[in-house]
Amino acid sequence: MKKHLLAILLSTSALISTGAVAADLSFPHLETTGRGEVVVKPDMAVFSVDVVATQPTASGAKQAADQAVTKFIERLTKAGVERKNINSANISLSAQYRYPKDQAPEFTGFKATRNVVVTVYKLENLNTYLDGALGDGINQINNITLKVKDQKKYQEEARQAAITNAKEVAASLAKGFGDKVEGVWQIDYNTASRPMPYRMANYVGSAMQDSAAVNQSYSENNIVISDSVNVIFKLAK
Repeated sequence: MKKHLLAILLSTSALISTGAVAADLSFPHLETTGRGEVVVKPDMAVFSVDVVATQPTASGAKQAADQAVTKFIERLTKAGVERKNINSANISLSAQYRYPKDQAPEFTGFKATRNVVVTVYKLENLNTYLDGALGDGINQINNITLKVKDQKKYQEEARQAAITNAKEVAASLAKGFGDKVEGVWQIDYNTASRPMPYRMANYVGSAMQDSAAVNQSYSENNIVISDSVNVIFKLAK
């Protein structure tokens, strides 16, 4: 007797994309979703800061923001960050108004905003670089994202783990129903990685903490790199 085994997919999107095709197949088959994860220690990071300056004129606001960014870049390069790893090309200008109750809006000046993104390849120096962001004109550290330099290597490991998982689940299901897998009919591939983010609330300057301990607190965290694959397997007739 022909059998049609259906493994419950772990995501709605996978059910729609793969399941819709499977419904039209006339031969015995089953569907599985394989998932794989690799847990690694971070060895690099990316963080960004906002520089906001308000002045009576647009040119004055821009100049104040530019000066703050220039000083920040100088502090970073002196601390060992290469200039190519600092992105500070964007700027935005906007008029600012005050809105008194029951009165017409009052113009108060112009606001210039510049965002600086820094890539750190020496994680042990991250706290030093963050301390450098606490100079005049730096209004906010947006976030700190921990990463790994060899992302492709670990993504491939997670992908192979997902493939192995899909095969094992398919074989187990088929065996449980007294059948066996004959081959692969369709592969629906999806990929995703989940770096561990840090917010400003998690950062305190080294003047308030031991610098070595702060640096270690970043490097001790793990990054989970995940992958998944949806597969339709043919069953033996």
